[in-house]
Amino acid sequence: MPTIQSIKTHDFRRKLKDGAGSDAVHTDPSYGYGVSLIKADSGLDGVGIAYTLGAGTNLICEAIRILGESLKGRDIEELMAEFGVVQRSLAEHPGLRWLGPHKGVTHLALASITNACFDLWAKSRGVPIWKLLLDLSPEEITRLIDFSYLEEVLTISEANDLLHSYQVTRSEREEVLKTGYPGYDTSVGWFQYSDEKICNNAKAAVDAGFTAMKLKVGAKDHMHDVRRSLMVREAVGDDVRIMLDANQAWPLPQAIDACLALKDINPFWIEEPTQPDDVSAHQKLADVIAPVPVAVGEAVSNRVLWKNFLQAGAVGIVQADCTRLAGISEWLAVVILARKYPVRLVPHVGDMGQIHQHLVLFSHIALNHEKLFLEYIPHLRDDFVFPANVDGGYYMPPQEPGCSTDLHLD
Repeated sequence: MPTIQSIKTHDFRRKLKDGAGSDAVHTDPSYGYGVSLIKADSGLDGVGIAYTLGAGTNLICEAIRILGESLKGRDIEELMAEFGVVQRSLAEHPGLRWLGPHKGVTHLALASITNACFDLWAKSRGVPIWKLLLDLSPEEITRLIDFSYLEEVLTISEANDLLHSYQVTRSEREEVLKTGYPGYDTSVGWFQYSDEKICNNAKAAVDAGFTAMKLKVGAKDHMHDVRRSLMVREAVGDDVRIMLDANQAWPLPQAIDACLALKDINPFWIEEPTQPDDVSAHQKLADVIAPVPVAVGEAVSNRVLWKNFLQAGAVGIVQADCTRLAGISEWLAVVILARKYPVRLVPHVGDMGQIHQHLVLFSHIALNHEKLFLEYIPHLRDDFVFPANVDGGYYMPPQEPGCSTDLHLD
C-alpha cells in the first residue's frame, strides 16, 4: 500500500477580471488555494486545497509544512482507518493550536492536508471519492471523523445509527448517479456587474439549463438591492429560484431592515446577512424573515460553531464547505449533524465545486439529504486537470480517481 514520502505546498493565486468575484465586502478579489501535495512511494500524488482570496496564502502554506511533518512514513490505508484520531492530533498541535484553535490559518492548513489525504486514498484505490465514501460502512465513515466537542448532541453511536437507517433506501436515491446533481449559477450577479450584464447573465444561465441563480446584495442603500433583485426576477420569471447573498455586509439592525425589504421578491434564501460568528444575530434574523431561510457556511469555520447554529435554529440552509472546515472529515461531521436536526444542505464551493460534486452524491444517497442544487462558479475551470462536467445545469458524476483537485500548477 502507498506510503507517504513527502509533503510539499504550493501558493496558488489567480487574479479575477472585470468585476468577477466581487461582493459587498470583497471589492477586488483574487482566488487562491493553499495547496498540499502529498507524494507516496507508489508515485501517486494526493492534492489538497484550502480556499483563500489571495493575500495570506503563503501563511497557510507555512502551516501546512509544519502540520504535515507527522504524516511522513504513514501508510495511507492505515492512516485513513483512524483518520478521526489523526485529525484531532493535528488540530491539537501544541504550538499551532494557540493560533486557532480550529479556525484561521491553522485550520485552513488542516483542511488542505485532510483533502490531500482523501485524494491520495481514493487514487490509491482507483476510484472517485464519491464511490469510495459510498462503499464504506457506517463504522468506517465515523472513524474518519473527530467527534470531540459534539458529544452532547451527536455521539459516534448516534451517527452510526443514522447512517445505518438510510442504507435500506439507498437504491431510491441512486438515480442521481445517472441524471447528475442540479447546480445553480452563482456568477450571474457579482456586485460590480452592471445591470445590463446581470440581466444578460441571468437569461444565459436559464438558457444553459440552470433553474436557480444568485445575486450579490449588501449595498448601504437597500433600495439599490431591491431594484436589482426585482430586475433579475423580471428577467427570468417566477419559476426560477433566486438567492441573495450579502457577504456579511450588515450589522444586525441594518440586516433586519434590508432582509425585510428584500423578502418581498421571494428569495429562496438570504445568505450571510451579518457577521458569521454571531449566532444570536442569525437566530433573530431567522425569526424575522421566516419562512425565507437564512443561509450560512462560507465563513463558518468549525463543527462547534455549526453545532451552535443548529441548536439555536439560526440557519435554514447549511452551506458547509470542506475548504473552510478541516477538510472532508469535518464536513462529514457537519452534514451528519445537519441530517439529525434536520436542516437542508447546499454547500458553498470554495473548491469551485470540484470536491463538493463528489460529496453531495454521498450526502444525498447515504444520508437522504434533499437533492436541491450545488453552487457553480466557472472562473477557475481551466486551472483544474479534470474540471467539473456541468451539462444542462447538472453536475455529472466524476469518474476519474481522486477528489478532482489536481491543478495545472506553475
